[in-house]
Amino acid sequence: MRTNISKKKIRDDFVNKVEEISGQKLLACYQCGKCSAGCPAVGEMDILPNQVIRYAQLGLKEELLETNSVWVCASCYTCNVRCPKGIKIAEVMEAVRQVLLRKRKDHVQVAKLSDEAKASVPAIALISNFRKFTS
Repeated sequence: MRTNISKKKIRDDFVNKVEEISGQKLLACYQCGKCSAGCPAVGEMDILPNQVIRYAQLGLKEELLETNSVWVCASCYTCNVRCPKGIKIAEVMEAVRQVLLRKRKDHVQVAKLSDEAKASVPAIALISNFRKFTS
């Protein structure tokens, strides 16, 4: 896959919207990877938390919106605590989810889960799901 990166792409509306919703400056991240090293959900993610930030930094909107990492994020704030630059990565993840939800692109539909699936999921995950996946 070849992606053209330009100044226009890096400063487009998507990048601005993520920064506005999250209250974070994406370019402050220098990709140390400490957020990814401490993330308890990283095993289920298709790209690492620091890569989510990098995709956003580079304006790779379509590529980022196709990943599952922002949905897998448990919002445990481990990444926020570990970041040496004080970037609140969990808030960036939430901002990307909000961009998707505002476009009516839900990831999980609890109503369509089987009773067996609902029974096997920890209650806190369902509560988190309702919080994260409803607009």
